[in-house]
Amino acid sequence: MTKATSKNEPIEELSIATVDPTARKTGKEFPGWLYGVLFVLFDAVGIAALQIGVSESATRVQLSNNMWLTGWGFVGKMFTSANFVAVLNLILWGVLYVILLMLTNRFWVATPIFLAVTFIVAVIEHFKVSIRYEAILPSDLNFLKADAGNLMSFMPSGAQWTILIAVAAFAAFVALFVFLNRLDARHGRLFRGSDKQSRSVNAITRLLLILLPGLFFTLYSMQVSTVGSWAKTFATVMGDKPSMWDSVYDAQRNGPLVAFTRQLNPKVMIKPENYSEETMKEVAARYTKEAKKINADRSTNMTDSTVIYVLSESFSDPSRVPGLKVNKDSMPKIREIKQNTTSGLMLSSGYGGGTANLEYMGLSGLSMANFDSSLTSPYQQLVPSEHWTPTINQMWGAAKNSIGLHPYESSMYSRATNYKKFGFSHFYTLTGPDVISHQDKIDDSPYVSDEATYQSTLEEVRKTKSNQFLQVITMQNHMPYHDWYKHNDFKASSTTGKPLKDDEKESIETYQKGASLTDGATAGFLSELDKLDKPVTVVFYGDHLPGIYSSASADDDNSLALHQTDYFIWSNKASGTQGNKIGNADYSSPNFFVAQAAEHMDAKVSPYLAFLTEMHSKISAMEPPVVNNIQGWDRIPEGQNIYLNAKGEPMAEEDFDAETKQLLADYKLIQYDITTGKNYLKDTSFMDLP
Repeated sequence: MTKATSKNEPIEELSIATVDPTARKTGKEFPGWLYGVLFVLFDAVGIAALQIGVSESATRVQLSNNMWLTGWGFVGKMFTSANFVAVLNLILWGVLYVILLMLTNRFWVATPIFLAVTFIVAVIEHFKVSIRYEAILPSDLNFLKADAGNLMSFMPSGAQWTILIAVAAFAAFVALFVFLNRLDARHGRLFRGSDKQSRSVNAITRLLLILLPGLFFTLYSMQVSTVGSWAKTFATVMGDKPSMWDSVYDAQRNGPLVAFTRQLNPKVMIKPENYSEETMKEVAARYTKEAKKINADRSTNMTDSTVIYVLSESFSDPSRVPGLKVNKDSMPKIREIKQNTTSGLMLSSGYGGGTANLEYMGLSGLSMANFDSSLTSPYQQLVPSEHWTPTINQMWGAAKNSIGLHPYESSMYSRATNYKKFGFSHFYTLTGPDVISHQDKIDDSPYVSDEATYQSTLEEVRKTKSNQFLQVITMQNHMPYHDWYKHNDFKASSTTGKPLKDDEKESIETYQKGASLTDGATAGFLSELDKLDKPVTVVFYGDHLPGIYSSASADDDNSLALHQTDYFIWSNKASGTQGNKIGNADYSSPNFFVAQAAEHMDAKVSPYLAFLTEMHSKISAMEPPVVNNIQGWDRIPEGQNIYLNAKGEPMAEEDFDAETKQLLADYKLIQYDITTGKNYLKDTSFMDLP
């Protein structure tokens, strides 16, 4: 814009579209619209560089299509599915670009700085994805801040070639900028003015163009992970579809910047009104007293045994699915095991997904029901930034006594990082650095069999006479299911009068066969453990139903049935507690497993386990609201938490008696203190076994 002047008044320049008569005439002045075009172009170059940085595929399974390298899907989905997440990335990265332009007031200075930063981030992304198959996370900022030398841990072999390519590309852009700067008589100066008034207006305009975009970016980053916020709504409308089980796929699908900002400030929990150090000391004292009462009747120590948690991927009983008829039992051996030990049905927060949330509850004793609905994945949004992460494996002391096994990518759900933080000395996976020993598959299945996983687990148990905690996460029954197994005689049909579709039928029958293979392998695993001369207890549970029952899931009345899996707690002969059956076991949720295991083993408890024991006596199972579709990582739906009584019947929170309300209030205090509070309990004996 040009200020109106008379013939005798000097021209005052106020914006990028003005002309500076004092500019060095090395070429024609670039008009304002051209700067706008170049801004969008270089912003897009930055986004392309970031996408290339996260373009590498997983080493064992194809999780994405490397959108920028093998296609234009990231941009093309604007036209194919009205998904504008690419535009959202352009906006967010462009906001930072605008701020830099306003700070320098020189287009040909700010742009190379902008691209330099972009290329550096893209290279670091590439290195981290190559080494760890994990995108840059907010927790990495603290990691690098603590020791800049840690950056070297992101550098794979051959890193020098990647750096040289990036430097060469940047040098080419710099040469282009030098050339364009010589053509541009304005030399990239965006705001110009020769008198005091115009300089003041320019300064105010530039300040506003720093503050307003900065405020937008800050508010967006702080609120985008909060359900119901304008930022969350805006991101969703633009096409953001969180895929938080895999940080690389999430970055590829939604853009690295969108995926990164979503994890900057998750809303974890609402602070309880009475939360204070004094309150937490009272809570600790209350359950210390309860622990002494419980321990008076217990005769053993939990850590005098080896405890193995087996999270059996998608394991559940197909015969319980409403409207489904099966020709034979998929789990006769596990059914028999359940009849002769502590067992029941587990209430799952997921359907077809959400494994890590069930895993987190089992390891921590905390419940997803207590978290804010904005917190969809503790492994991604919470654990990396926590200062204190008490998990049940830590009861076994030194890290060497905690072993994890998972025959898949170590980076999924950021497990490799989190398990180290939990205090596991080894986490054996397909991708290492600790590689799982047995990787056999069955017929055409793409996943390692449960039998192979159990063989690897047995090797770890037999390595030492010491007692351990082992966390085992299987993969055999992971989706999808495509007629993998030879000689599969399992059949499924509908009882609703509406036949199953061919793809649903194929999936169910393949899954049934997989479940029967798990049934046999699990029975064999327990048989081998029974031969050992050291006490072993196994907590076995399916994390969720497979998301293949499209007919049953169409009916909302089936919600509860589609969120119940099988679990049991079993001990070998050497334990002295084989065949124990505890009360109130018909229904449970994974946060209560450790307390139930202690009771099954007749083991003494810490104040924390005493609390969980009391909580479970009043509420048998608890989970956040559930839905009948495959769980995405967009949100946990609104609605009342699911609470079940000892008969598996839903309970309303307003109907709880005073004792239950007190326990639930204490649970929220405990969980808040551990996850996002001041960690007052850390300085007490709340977590200590007697």
